[in-house]
Amino acid sequence: MDGLRRHKSMFLLPGLLTLFLIIIFPLLFTIRVSFSGWNVSNPRMNFIGGANYTAMLHDSRFWASITRLVLLAGGTVLIQYVIGFGMALLVWRNVRGRRFWRVLFLVPMMTTPVVMAAIWQTIFHESLGPVNDLLGMLGLTRIPWLTESGPALAALMTVEVWQWTPFMFLLLLAGLLSLPKEPFMAAAIDGAGTWRTFWKVTFPLMAPVSVAAIVIRLIEASKLSDSVYVLTSGGPGSSTETPGYYLYIQGLRDQQTGYSGAMSLTYLVLMIVTLTVVAALLTRAFKLKGES
Repeated sequence: MDGLRRHKSMFLLPGLLTLFLIIIFPLLFTIRVSFSGWNVSNPRMNFIGGANYTAMLHDSRFWASITRLVLLAGGTVLIQYVIGFGMALLVWRNVRGRRFWRVLFLVPMMTTPVVMAAIWQTIFHESLGPVNDLLGMLGLTRIPWLTESGPALAALMTVEVWQWTPFMFLLLLAGLLSLPKEPFMAAAIDGAGTWRTFWKVTFPLMAPVSVAAIVIRLIEASKLSDSVYVLTSGGPGSSTETPGYYLYIQGLRDQQTGYSGAMSLTYLVLMIVTLTVVAALLTRAFKLKGES
């Protein structure tokens, strides 16, 4: 028995070493860096206590980026869920050409985000973009999509929705295809219509998949930075900066390594707590909906 346990431990060892190298060690190193004054003019790990954290608490730009991310992530993921659920319902049943539509809906997700953002930057160009050309043909005023804060945020949300709705569609379609047939047969015998069947049967049964899909997308949306980098570079001013992009500015562009380490750890803790609370609230909300 002891020999069997020893062999099991040996099989676990490669996975544990990999986990340590790619997660635990970088995390411990970042914690150490966050208490140092390491920057472009002082490339040393000298201990400065909580000075970086004190500076971060007074950094309005960092907290504004977090508030902005909450709005961006919450808004885009909600839109993705609604559209993705509708698309999944559309090809769930025996729709003509459903295999073609399933593949077509996944095309945006297969494209690299940076490439997609570059294409959308051309589409939203104020003088050369087709969006403003279409508005001009309709007799509407041209919109400075990437040079004013409101339109820039709308453009960024559009790119995110277009890029990642297929991911939501894929998860929800897999959930729909795994649902048991008996509840739908019982609903049909009771004379329930399409709308009532959806709210009383389909939607409650999809609760676990819905919560998982929303939380996964929120996790991914919390790392939003590549589209911001290409589409707006955080502008105009800092009106489209996200925490990920601001960390890039401080850590890689300005070489404020110690300060960016403090911000990244704080951001990590905030996201873990927030997403845990969101997952619990969503589970409770879907449970109450299923019981009603």
